[in-house]
Amino acid sequence: MTERMHTTMESHPDILAMRERFVLAERATATRQGQAVEALALVTGLYMAASPWIAGFNGFSTLAVNNLIAGIAYALLMSGFGHAYERTHARAWGAALIGVWMIISPWVVAGNVATTRTIVSNVVVGAVGLLLALAAGAAAERTGGRNRAAGMIGR
Repeated sequence: MTERMHTTMESHPDILAMRERFVLAERATATRQGQAVEALALVTGLYMAASPWIAGFNGFSTLAVNNLIAGIAYALLMSGFGHAYERTHARAWGAALIGVWMIISPWVVAGNVATTRTIVSNVVVGAVGLLLALAAGAAAERTGGRNRAAGMIGR
């Protein structure tokens, strides 16, 4: 039979690495840039989701459902990026893809939905979403890239 040892958190072998990740997450969310990107991304995602009703093209049900789903996904990916610090880079790339999708969706979604109203709304919000996602990814890389490389050298 195997014997289980009960240890405290202080004796965990990766405690220093876990503390460093926590400090990096706190540093990422404590900056004004990090807070601004997170707040603007949340507002952008909410606008993406509500844009068919705000801009007045909710009659195009395929594009309305597309924007609703993409907006919710974008807001979930980009909100709280400091708390999921290790996954920020991947989440930012996923959000960037949603931004690109929003730009091209009026021409790709089924039905004749490419009107001036849908194109302007989706292109503008898609471009803003793409820029915010790239800013979040760059902030994650700047804050943690050097520390992760230094941690790998020490192993």
